[in-house]
Amino acid sequence: MAEVTVRDVYKAYGAVRVLRGVSIDMHDGEFVVLVGPSGCGKSTLLRMIAGLEEINSGDILIGDRVVNDVAPKDRDIAMVFQSYALYPHMTVASNMGFSLEIRRKATDLITAAVGRAAGTLGLGDLLARFPRELSGGQRQRVAMGRAIVRQPQVFLFDEPLSNLDAKLRVQMRTEIKALHQDMGTTAIYVTHDQVEAMTMADRIVVMNEGVIQQIGHPLEVYDRPANQFVASFIGSPGMNFLEGTARQTADTSWVEMVDGTKLPAPRTDAEEGQTVIYGVRPEALTIDEEARSGLIARVDVTEPTGLSTLVFSRVADSITCAFTMDRLDLTRGQPIGLVPDVARVHLFDQASGVRL
Repeated sequence: MAEVTVRDVYKAYGAVRVLRGVSIDMHDGEFVVLVGPSGCGKSTLLRMIAGLEEINSGDILIGDRVVNDVAPKDRDIAMVFQSYALYPHMTVASNMGFSLEIRRKATDLITAAVGRAAGTLGLGDLLARFPRELSGGQRQRVAMGRAIVRQPQVFLFDEPLSNLDAKLRVQMRTEIKALHQDMGTTAIYVTHDQVEAMTMADRIVVMNEGVIQQIGHPLEVYDRPANQFVASFIGSPGMNFLEGTARQTADTSWVEMVDGTKLPAPRTDAEEGQTVIYGVRPEALTIDEEARSGLIARVDVTEPTGLSTLVFSRVADSITCAFTMDRLDLTRGQPIGLVPDVARVHLFDQASGVRL
């Protein structure tokens, strides 16, 4: 196992800047998830750690060794790809043991290593099959098994669940997390799926346009987003945003919307009269079916899931989502009240997006 350190790393393709001074300290045995929208630079950063992309400037260390000029095969890492990258003419056992074969390890050592990995991943009955005879989930397990037998210092995962259906994705992310807890090897995982990031990570690194927006424990990032981008990206459904003006007296703070509606707000560093973005997550809104209190909205769509109900309603020109465990009988166009829990309200500066 080893720490992975990224120091002030830059990467550009011609005039296109992909990474802009990225720095991260990833601890020994930690499961770190790099998350962000497509094109944010997360996969490029992972490939640079693997040695598959060159660095324009900065340093990457695995343990206490700078690996900028070290070949991928000498970095003591193992990578699991989105596409599985299995050899179609080899059996499961041969695919899993191939990295040890090319290192000229003894046959009995390879057989033992493959057997242990296959037992851990539930592949013991599939060792004689070829990739074409496996399901998507089984192929992904083989790809992970191939990485495990190498016993690397660092595991790298590049969106490994993107090709799986929704149910299998849930199952596989649970298995990957359990596997990491058993092995304790440092793991760096790239995804654009914030649910994967929230459920799997020890720490999340949220990226956008080649810049780190926030690093923290999943619930820390969820509860205290550094800026409006993080607040909008982390959480499903996303946070609701309404524009208004910060107001306060000696005893009370609120945000006043253009139509004069007053929304209760926490005490922040917002200045009197400052234009702000009022952010509140769906589960922090209580629905008043009689529309007697809170922000008055009109129902647009309801989405019952069995366990809960999502209510999308229209406020001025915005669609606002509220989450409730109740099974409500609401009709389109019906007025309702949305009452925010002021303790879970966030204010963001409109110009910079920074949370106040």
